[in-house]
Amino acid sequence: MNSWEGGQCAEMAMVCLTDFEKYAKEHLSKDTWDYYSTGADECYTRDDNLLAYKRIRLRPRVLQDVSESDTRTTVQGTEISFPIGISPTACHGMAWHEGETATARAAEALNTCYITSTYSNCSVEEIVAAAPDGFRWFQMHIFHSRDLSEKFVQRVEALGYKALVLTVDMPYFGKRRDSLLKQSTLPPHLSLKNFDGMLPEHETSVPGKQVTPSRAIDPSITWKDVHWLQSITSLPIIIKGILTKEDAELAVEHGVQGIIVSNHGGRQLDGTLATIDALSEIVGAVKKRIEVYLDGGIRTGSDVLKALALGAKCVFIGRPVVWGLAYKGEEGVREVLQILKDEFRLAMTFSGCRNVAEINRNLIQFSKL
Repeated sequence: MNSWEGGQCAEMAMVCLTDFEKYAKEHLSKDTWDYYSTGADECYTRDDNLLAYKRIRLRPRVLQDVSESDTRTTVQGTEISFPIGISPTACHGMAWHEGETATARAAEALNTCYITSTYSNCSVEEIVAAAPDGFRWFQMHIFHSRDLSEKFVQRVEALGYKALVLTVDMPYFGKRRDSLLKQSTLPPHLSLKNFDGMLPEHETSVPGKQVTPSRAIDPSITWKDVHWLQSITSLPIIIKGILTKEDAELAVEHGVQGIIVSNHGGRQLDGTLATIDALSEIVGAVKKRIEVYLDGGIRTGSDVLKALALGAKCVFIGRPVVWGLAYKGEEGVREVLQILKDEFRLAMTFSGCRNVAEINRNLIQFSKL
């Protein structure tokens, strides 16, 4: 049973993101919950994304006059109200009947960045129509058909998307055991609308059969394909899925505008570094030449503070957004974002920081836990 079935969901006191997680687990169908929550293989990396934050301690400063605080920051030159955006996650329609249009409205209301997934149940046109003043980036792949990729670029440029987020850690799909057992099926009433009329029948998602058109993704791409992408667009290109300083240095050399430190929520290669553990070496390699962001494991405002102290410009959340949708659609996502914003403001001021610019590496100490 989905959370919107049978009338409006019961009112609950949602205090933290864990409350939304519990609600989603109880109210989503088991297949849907497993699809969102599963990681690759033994789920070690998925779980370590969260545990890694507990190995980091904060060193707060006191008597700093934090009577006023400011959570605003910028990403790629655009101001957002707090350094927490929405990661590209597929198939929001499985959690809430309005799908990504609800997510887009929530991001617009909170004035933050929403990275729209290629694999949305709503089309990019529907998403823009639902939140015309929203700040959006578009997550994409380079497909076997370069023409298909180019058509996506042209569509989102025309719609006012502000950057392209190229996912580079998914030449193939990770071995997600729960999804394999269930064939990653979409409910019959849903489809991947961005692909409507764009793929041959044998490559496209078939409702009830396959969540993503996996055959379309080209596993042979290299840095030369990043140059190709740069040649067909004037939008900033953000590379999502980098975990090493070697690849971070190559990203700078190849002229991209940003990196999202990401292990795909632990859904691709199990046993990789937690993203917060990979962050420092990437920030060190980049040397402030391009912006560095992070996703994976963010569950509290203190987690956000730790990531910024280690050099992230902004963090992005994925699964918690789906939990918010499952709870109450747009309103649920707003609540998730607002709770994180409020927790971040508290963590920032308790640490003696009046604004985001004052957050620095001196706030951090690694524990042996």
